[in-house]
Amino acid sequence: MLLIRCPYCEQELPEIEFRNAGEAHVARPPDIANENDADFEKYFFIRTNPKGIIYERWRHVHGCARFFNAARDTVTDRFLLTYKAGEKKPKKLPGAGKQ
Repeated sequence: MLLIRCPYCEQELPEIEFRNAGEAHVARPPDIANENDADFEKYFFIRTNPKGIIYERWRHVHGCARFFNAARDTVTDRFLLTYKAGEKKPKKLPGAGKQ
């Protein structure tokens, strides 16, 4: 079982407390109603799927119910860092090789 640290509750809890909410740091187009079909598809459906470090949104559904971001290694499934929603993507990650 994975343990995930909620940056709001400041507790490390079992993964069943949380839900993945997709890729983090995806910017919504400023005028989404006027996006052409290709650009809307890119924004809405196309996500990165790297082997290695990925930045994801998570929600602590069985606790504070808040969204937060996490840096996770898709190879080891290890969480390297969690941080509050709205904070910038960290430039350096603890224990990470290449980013």
